[in-house]
Amino acid sequence: MDKNKSIEALQFFVTNLNAQSFQHKLQAKIFGSLGFKKLEKKYLEHAEEEKGFVDQFIDRLLDLGGELKQEAVEAQTLYKDPVEFLKADYKVSVEGIELLRKCIDGIKDDLTTFDMMKEYLKDEEEDMYWSEEQLGLIECIGAKPWLIKTAL
Repeated sequence: MDKNKSIEALQFFVTNLNAQSFQHKLQAKIFGSLGFKKLEKKYLEHAEEEKGFVDQFIDRLLDLGGELKQEAVEAQTLYKDPVEFLKADYKVSVEGIELLRKCIDGIKDDLTTFDMMKEYLKDEEEDMYWSEEQLGLIECIGAKPWLIKTAL
């Protein structure tokens, strides 16, 4: 087992998933302030779920003897338009899942980290499918009816 590969992968996801979790929390608050209460709840829950994965990845990184780092990340755009955010978030999910699959392939010999990353992949795929479904609804019924649905 190449511990360094696992440590590097875990640190990458700790940094980036932590930033993504914070973005989801901020987006939730923005949506809530605009009256989109269902979206607020959805993204607050999503942010907490991501924080749970961050905590697991931190624990594993430390178990492997890695040094935890707080790394800088690029600033992320915040959206007032839920539809625009959904499109952008979907794109991030698709790209992130591809990266995660490559990462998982590189750490197959570290079964504990491999299993953790597989669980995270499963969660990310579920989120991507939800976003796909919502974008399909928007295409089918239009943005305004979808927005009304997310406000109640």
